Amino acid sequence: MAKEKVVLAYSGGLDTSIIISWLIENYDYEVIAVCGNVGQGKETDGLEERAKAAGASKVYIADLVDDYVKNYIYPTVKAGAVYEGKYLLGTSHARPIIAEKLVEVALKEGAVAICHGATGKGNDQVRFELTIKALAPHLKIIAPWRIWDIKSREDAVDYAEKHNISIPVTKKELYSRDRNIWHISHEGMDLEDPANEPQLDSLLKLTVPPEKAPDKPAYVTISFEKGEAVAVNGEKLSPRGVVEKLNKIGGENGIGIADIVEDRLVGMKSRGVYETPGGTILYAAAQELEYLCLDRDTQSFKRQAAIKFAELVYDGKWHTPLREALSAMFDSMTETVTGEVKLKLYKGSISPAGATSPYSLYNEDIASFGDSHELYSHKDSEGFINLFGLPLKVRAMMKAKCEK
Repeated sequence: MAKEKVVLAYSGGLDTSIIISWLIENYDYEVIAVCGNVGQGKETDGLEERAKAAGASKVYIADLVDDYVKNYIYPTVKAGAVYEGKYLLGTSHARPIIAEKLVEVALKEGAVAICHGATGKGNDQVRFELTIKALAPHLKIIAPWRIWDIKSREDAVDYAEKHNISIPVTKKELYSRDRNIWHISHEGMDLEDPANEPQLDSLLKLTVPPEKAPDKPAYVTISFEKGEAVAVNGEKLSPRGVVEKLNKIGGENGIGIADIVEDRLVGMKSRGVYETPGGTILYAAAQELEYLCLDRDTQSFKRQAAIKFAELVYDGKWHTPLREALSAMFDSMTETVTGEVKLKLYKGSISPAGATSPYSLYNEDIASFGDSHELYSHKDSEGFINLFGLPLKVRAMMKAKCEK
């Protein structure tokens, strides 16, 4: 009889490298490795050979980068969603698209289960599994970190060495990293103590430390159409091209380093350092254009909704009616967010350097200190203030009356 099949979310990192052998040893499954390429760069080099050497019968490497940027990153930027004020959700919105590919392959191959290498203390287990449940609820889910005897990354290295499995880390370099076209995250080792300053010189991969950035500022101009970036410095680019271009510019100028102690969905706090150079520029540019193009009520409500959107993405709830409805709302809200934004980058900082839009709500005739006559007169403000302050005046009169 043919063996039952399991589809493994395979990155080639420490955890998933040893999971292939562990699945064969403990379940006697045929293991099909699936790597969703969301912009890991050279991390995918030699992946097929390594997976097959570890025991995988088949390997899929799916190029998801364009889809990821256009349909996951851009909607999140359009929402202005930032988790707990710092985290630009780089790992969070990559997991649903990878899980979609896992389900697709599992259905194609007739697999009975999907396996992932997320730990029992992290958020990724939730993100993977909610997507699987939303798309293929009949599939079994295997999460080795919740059931095996391996208790640490050091134990995982020992397992790999015992089974002659090639791994990309050593016990001296055991940072847990996640990389894609949007960002790279760093966790573990000395970062586990929030009292420790990150050693940026040895830690960073995408960005130079701010103090090592050029001594002269750099300027970048980003063009938007309906809330989406379409060009950088006048060059028309695809969404993927925009992120790649801004990553290079931001990385050279020390942009996008975030050191955060965040609240994980599973209840604990964790400390990580994130590099998101291009994304940080993109968020800043979109915000500047929204200041120009959106009215006060829309901006205010959008900021509130962005917090909820960030929580949904962080919690793995991409495939939910609320996330989809919010995305539709943000599409509508940003219909007029079209124009150009110029930013000044200098040693890790971003400053606005001008913005223009055919849909600008800024009217110089009204905003100037002079009298605008037909549009607005200084005298108009007296009646407005009287009405606006009427509740305060009535309350003061009541207090005075009661105190007599």
